[in-house]
Amino acid sequence: MSHALEVPLSAADGGIPARTLDHLEWKRLRDALLARCRGASSRRRGVTFAASAAEAATLLAEAREASKLLADGEALPLDTLRDVTDHLERLAREGTLDAPALSDVIHLLANAQAMRRFLGPRRNKVPALFAAAPFDPSLDELQHQLTRAVAPDGTLLDDASEDLKRLRNETAVLRERVLARLQDVIDRHGDLLSDRFYTLRDGRYVLPVRADAHDRLPGIVHGASASGSSIFVEPRAVVDFGNRLKVLEAEREREELRILGALSELVRESLPALGEAASALDRLDLRNAAALLGRDFGGSVPTLSELPGAKLRAARHPLLVLDGINVIGNDIEIRAGHGLVISGPNAGGKTVVLKTLGLCALMLRAGLPIPASEDSTLGFFSDVLSEMGDEQSTATNLSTFSAHVRNLASLLSRTRTGSLVLLDEVATGTDPSEGAGLACALVDEFCARGGALIVTTHYEALKALSLRDTRLRSASVGLDHEHMTPTFHLLLDVPGASSALAVARRFGLPAEVVASAERFIPEQSRDFEQLVRTLTDSAARLQAEREQLASERASLSAARSELDARAANLREQSKVKLSKEAERLMDELRGARSELDSARSTLRKTGQTSELVEEAQRKIRQVAASVAIGSEIMTTLAQNAAPSGGAPIIAPVVGARVYVTRLRSEALVVELNAKGKVLVSVGAMKLWVDANELRSLAPEAAGQDNAKPAVASSYVPDDPAVRSSDNTVDIRGLRAEDALAMVESFIDRMYGGSARIGYVLHGHGTGALRSAVREHLERNLPYVDRVRAGDAVEGGEAMTVFYLR
Repeated sequence: MSHALEVPLSAADGGIPARTLDHLEWKRLRDALLARCRGASSRRRGVTFAASAAEAATLLAEAREASKLLADGEALPLDTLRDVTDHLERLAREGTLDAPALSDVIHLLANAQAMRRFLGPRRNKVPALFAAAPFDPSLDELQHQLTRAVAPDGTLLDDASEDLKRLRNETAVLRERVLARLQDVIDRHGDLLSDRFYTLRDGRYVLPVRADAHDRLPGIVHGASASGSSIFVEPRAVVDFGNRLKVLEAEREREELRILGALSELVRESLPALGEAASALDRLDLRNAAALLGRDFGGSVPTLSELPGAKLRAARHPLLVLDGINVIGNDIEIRAGHGLVISGPNAGGKTVVLKTLGLCALMLRAGLPIPASEDSTLGFFSDVLSEMGDEQSTATNLSTFSAHVRNLASLLSRTRTGSLVLLDEVATGTDPSEGAGLACALVDEFCARGGALIVTTHYEALKALSLRDTRLRSASVGLDHEHMTPTFHLLLDVPGASSALAVARRFGLPAEVVASAERFIPEQSRDFEQLVRTLTDSAARLQAEREQLASERASLSAARSELDARAANLREQSKVKLSKEAERLMDELRGARSELDSARSTLRKTGQTSELVEEAQRKIRQVAASVAIGSEIMTTLAQNAAPSGGAPIIAPVVGARVYVTRLRSEALVVELNAKGKVLVSVGAMKLWVDANELRSLAPEAAGQDNAKPAVASSYVPDDPAVRSSDNTVDIRGLRAEDALAMVESFIDRMYGGSARIGYVLHGHGTGALRSAVREHLERNLPYVDRVRAGDAVEGGEAMTVFYLR
């Protein structure tokens, strides 16, 4: 599997020139990413750019999944990763690893196993990350064999082999005997020693003997102290033991080397799988670092668009955000063959906007989240080209302008569809009129070659071109003229005033100099500047009003949602209460009928008057009273009673008046369900009946021919209501927009109360306000059931009556 993050960054990677990387300060952003990596190898591999849109889509999918895991509290289980690159290269050259290197390999295998066990159960949740980490399960056995031989501290265990255990045990026993003999010599010849301790010289145990007494202690001399006052002597009593100890240590070292060689060969057999595991862990480390970076600057993974372009929402400069600066988010839009011309005062944020887009384009190719809202879309740019700042070359004898033009020519030759071109203050440093003409020509050519262009300028000619050329879009950064401070807010479709003199006045230039400068400016330029300033101020006020209106609309929507929820809750509580009451009444009715049948049966079985018969007759009278006309049950069933029904109803609808055969009464359809049941309302009682029990109203009651099966009518008779100040809103004399807002607010208040009929007094006039109100009530407000004109008593066409659901 080919991974985009396996090659160190170079200027040529992905077609990104080194100048562009320098202009955009990419190294700072890259270092911020690598600082969040857990492994040294990930940092050493660095960050590369995807070479294609498909590769970028894979990286973005991985970053999106890593960010989701991080947000869910399930971050990738990455322990501090050790760099095994040199170890694997040594094995590839048939070298042998020492025990600490083998410990690093074990650490790699443990991380690979933990990651495989983490991703496996989540493969459906994070399919891209799972596919990016093809860990070989057979490496678990290699890990098991290595951990039996190598300790976590990077030493060989005694159990690595039986011979090693034996040799180490024999060495330990012999060393104890040597030390015991040395202690005995110290005790017996302490007066000959310069100090009561032993030490090692060339692997032999020696004692520090005074220089004037060394010939009195038999043994082998192995050197002297730096001062010459002590002679290091190996006592004769331990020489034989020392010789045997050296032999054992040599055998132990040979065994250890044999074990290390065998273990290295074992690791070498799995070298390809180990290389893939190391690369996969580094890739996951970078993806986790990308998620951490996105979290730290409040970013999101953008949607990759099919065409090279950008629709960024609330985009911010990532480095400024990471520096802790409160950055204003801006909407930035651009597409191939089109340009965005940004104007406005110096230090207003024009270059920041330009760099923000450039960095976002690079971040997408590196598979990183961008500092923009989640609804942002960004395309794959095969080239990101830039020209920013002054550049003067003494080596080539080029002036600032000459170097600038040379760079522009180089960018122009590389521009094609798929290129993002960033030009800061294009064609400056020469005659203003010629520079403006050159700027316009360059912008035209960059767009003609298919580049997506974003350019900053102070040239009036280029500002005017952006208003005429359909390929260009004007934009500006704002200036608070009251306080003479930049707003850093990008305003689309409005050119910006440079406000050079205002800025000069703010930064302390004498007022008389500024006034003199104003006189030297051509009248046409002053008029253009004033016009642009007026447009900018108007657009800023409009934007502020739009934002305030959106905020108020959101507040109203939230309040309306709360009222709807409260009303729905009240209706549900009422429905439950009525349903229980209906069940109770029907249970009483069935019980009464059952008792009546029982009593009648008892009378038929007996032919004589007895206490039993008298009891039965008494029950009959009780039951008869409970179901007689005027009783609670029959009064409820008789309310709104209709003559016997007409034809069966094929498709009942909510709100229809129907005849229920079981109840022998007219009822209102309240609710339907999928099991053929219908909830009907009879006066204050609601109960479920079968749909086949419904009939259309008889012709004399319904006023229509029901000879054939029909669909129930949805007509609901008007409820009687008296118009008052509480249920009437007067909108006469208002503009339509304000009037509709007042009507919505009025209905919101009514909806929380008990009234269900409202009146809108709009007057006669031209009829425009009346039409707007009725259309708005019928089409845009789901909680309005129906609308009608007022009758003669209510005010006729000057009044609109509405019914709430």
